[in-house]
Amino acid sequence: MIKKKVTILNSSGLHARPSAALVKLASKFKSDFYIHMYGYRVNGKSILGVMTLAAEQGAELVFEVDGPDEKEALKNILELVENKFGMQDE
Repeated sequence: MIKKKVTILNSSGLHARPSAALVKLASKFKSDFYIHMYGYRVNGKSILGVMTLAAEQGAELVFEVDGPDEKEALKNILELVENKFGMQDE
């Protein structure tokens, strides 16, 4: 299991499109993916789970990845976050 603290960088946070991009990417991997925020733990492969966090710009989350391809999964997920989910800031 790998855990990594991340900060949401894009100005609109984890609204619908970034959440969908995150779930779509995470679902490509066999490893389990969970997101921790303010004491909550949600399944990172669930669009409803991710959106319930309502993470805004600057929010600190902990990503937890566990499984056979956890290193590759985390690497790709972190790249997506660092690239602001492929969105232009409004």
